[in-house]
Amino acid sequence: MNTLIIISHPEMDESSSQQFLVQSLSDPSLENVTIHPLEKTYPDGIIDVKKEQQLLREHDRIIFQFPFYWYSSPPLLKKWQDEVLTEHFAFGYRGNKLKNKELGLVLSIGVAEKDYQAGGQEGFSISELTKPFQAMAKKTGMTYVKPLSIFQFPYKSERDKMTLLIAYQQYVTLSKPDALKSREEWLVNRLEDISYETLTGENAVFIIDQVVELIEDNRMELDELRMHINNFHD
Repeated sequence: MNTLIIISHPEMDESSSQQFLVQSLSDPSLENVTIHPLEKTYPDGIIDVKKEQQLLREHDRIIFQFPFYWYSSPPLLKKWQDEVLTEHFAFGYRGNKLKNKELGLVLSIGVAEKDYQAGGQEGFSISELTKPFQAMAKKTGMTYVKPLSIFQFPYKSERDKMTLLIAYQQYVTLSKPDALKSREEWLVNRLEDISYETLTGENAVFIIDQVVELIEDNRMELDELRMHINNFHD
């Protein structure tokens, strides 16, 4: 699967969250991921529509990555949508060029997660506030992927940031980023790809082998439990 990450941020170089995310994609195993920062590509705001449409054709998953400004995206991404998602390309007669592709959102949000719910400070959920993107996916025949919402990045601990790094890499590469089984398989593959020669500590290899075995054992137990549940319903 080829993933196109369209980043819109007026001050991307000064954004700690955007720099963290971009740098996390430097891993050689993520060669099928294309990073496309709009403000750097089009500093004058003049968008090359044909180039953008070709990029969309070449990728299977399209991700809009941006800070959540007033419940929407920065202005250049909105301009991009207006100019690139044209009739006969994205919708309308023969406008099927995005059909069956995936659309995802990576949102950096300045307030706490608890504020984005009924009764919270903002009063609405992220799902409600991103309805225009859901509608865009529906109109263009794309499959909408549940957003990856990053709340208050500057206040995250190093442990939380490492957890985010894993979630982000899974989000941009896995065909089913929400599926537990897909995430398990991704983690096992990454652990098995580690070069043991680079590990330090007497028990490092043993610990990794034990983690892989634990994940695989848990998966077997879950599969057996699902089978028993299915038999019960039958």
